[in-house]
Amino acid sequence: MTTEKEVILTLDGLKKLEQELENLKTVRRREVAERIKQAIEFGDISENSEYEDAKNEQAFIEGRILTLEKMLRNAKVIEQTENESNVVFIGAKVLLKDLEYGDELEYTIVGSAEADPMNNKISNESPVGKAILGKKEGEIVEVSVPAGKLKYKILNVG
Repeated sequence: MTTEKEVILTLDGLKKLEQELENLKTVRRREVAERIKQAIEFGDISENSEYEDAKNEQAFIEGRILTLEKMLRNAKVIEQTENESNVVFIGAKVLLKDLEYGDELEYTIVGSAEADPMNNKISNESPVGKAILGKKEGEIVEVSVPAGKLKYKILNVG
C-alpha cells in the first residue's frame, strides 16, 4: 500500500480548492451534461464533434474532481502565524534581493498545490523555495537553477 503525499496548503489555498471542487460538482458537471444531451439530439454520435468535445470535457472535469478530492483528503493547512524569529516558513512573504542584478523580488512560500509563479507564489519544493526555507532575514542564499547559480539576500520575512 502506498501512502499518499501530504498536500501543504495555506488557508486561502484550501478555500480556493474547495470552491473549485464545488463549482466542478455543481455547475460544470451540469453544463457538460446539457452539452452532451444537446449533441445526442443532433443524431448520429459516431461523427459528432460536439458530442466528442463534450465527452472529453466531461472526462477532464471528472478527473479534476478526483484530483481535488484526493488533495483535500491529504491536505495539511499551514497556519499563518506571527514570525518573531524572522525565519522563512511556508506561508511567509519573503522579500529577496538579487545580488547580481539588484532587483527586489517578493514571494509567498506555498505548498506545490497552490504555487502560482505569475502571482509571486512559489512552491516550497521549487529551487528558490527550498533554498530559502528555514533561513533568516539577512542571510545570503545560493540557488542552483538550470541556468546556473543565483544569489539572493533575504531582506524581510513576514
